[in-house]
Amino acid sequence: MATHRVAVLALDGVTPLDLGIPTQIFNSRPETPYEMTVCAPGKKAATTAGFTLVADGDMEQVRAADTVIVPGYDPLVRAPDAVLDILAEARDRGRRVVSICTGAFVLAAAGVLDGLHATTHWKHIDDLERDFPAVAVDRDVLYVDEGDVLTSAGVCCGIDLCLHIVRRDLGAGAANEIARGLVAAPHRDGGQAQYVPAPVPVAGKTSLSDTRGWALHRLDEPLTLPVLARHAGLSQRTFMRRFTEETGTTPLQWLLNARLGKARELLETTDHPIDRVARDCGLGTAANLRLHFRRALDTTPTAYRRTFDRSAAR
Repeated sequence: MATHRVAVLALDGVTPLDLGIPTQIFNSRPETPYEMTVCAPGKKAATTAGFTLVADGDMEQVRAADTVIVPGYDPLVRAPDAVLDILAEARDRGRRVVSICTGAFVLAAAGVLDGLHATTHWKHIDDLERDFPAVAVDRDVLYVDEGDVLTSAGVCCGIDLCLHIVRRDLGAGAANEIARGLVAAPHRDGGQAQYVPAPVPVAGKTSLSDTRGWALHRLDEPLTLPVLARHAGLSQRTFMRRFTEETGTTPLQWLLNARLGKARELLETTDHPIDRVARDCGLGTAANLRLHFRRALDTTPTAYRRTFDRSAAR
């Protein structure tokens, strides 16, 4: 695989957790093409945690990068004009430009987000919409993919976005492997509205994570709403309400996404015929699998396998 250079740009006021997410996910591994460098103007950046980091790279490495990632930082601090110019130049040259959390304010100030959809942390989303009217702000998403420009919502949504980028570059199998190492979900459904402060649930209610885990090991079985509700020991109405509160999506949509994820991994790692992949992931028939692949991924299972097949390399 050709080397893909990733520059993680730390600016004064950077949030350490936001910085740590892309450095962990795009850190050099033998099985991935990423060559990651932390960069900062003058090779130093003050963090919000009271320490100053010394970076390996400066703005020259940012200019040379194939992907530039701007982690969250204090949005009240304006990025230097030289930084904004380099980001705008990267966008003009067709490089991939990414922000995590409030890093979107830097991309917006550079004009990178003009005319595009974008998101940021829910606490600052009104400010982004007010200060940058040329940006179409999406409020209830974990991240936004506009091709070569991607933005994430608050903090840990950076994990979702970075794993999405790996999935897009290298396939579901590679993203799942990195997620397992992070002990993180390979894919989360719903939007950041589920994380906005809400009334505390009534005492005694428990998470439906056990039922979701049970379902993930039985995707090839007929998992209906009554079956899931019965496993959780709840009425269908209560199950629907609580499932949506926890995940931000419906049980059936969650099942469809889980089945598509399993289908993608089977296509990458096995030579099973398409009809068997459809059965094993719970979508039933090859025609049904093709239908949902086209709707969700704008491709076919055969084309996806041709792009991401890792079994052929073994």
